Amino acid sequence: MGKVWHLSNCNTCQRIIDELGIRETFELQNIKEKNVSETDLTDMAKQAGSFEALFSRRARKFRSMGLNNVTLTEDDYKRLILEEYTFLKRPVIRVDNHYFIGNTKKVVAAAKEALTR
Repeated sequence: MGKVWHLSNCNTCQRIIDELGIRETFELQNIKEKNVSETDLTDMAKQAGSFEALFSRRARKFRSMGLNNVTLTEDDYKRLILEEYTFLKRPVIRVDNHYFIGNTKKVVAAAKEALTR
């Protein structure tokens, strides 16, 4: 039915997975062990509108790599997410062919609604 890209040691990701009740029915991919594929990332970006929309500026490496001081292109965002799992906003939840990206209340509520259809 669906898939979740998450971090197994992220309390927020685990809380959302449990809140949605999808632990047993969805494929769970720990992105620390197996990063998102280029194909999956491209599919996510098509729906999100850009690779930038998938990029987490909250990642610790964002500042430590000095990325906050440079202008990034779409190709940069894509490359960085593929090279370093921490740059992907998470969790990313796919229900059928729709992606829910991040952990805001609005995103979680939308995912919950999609699961009840």
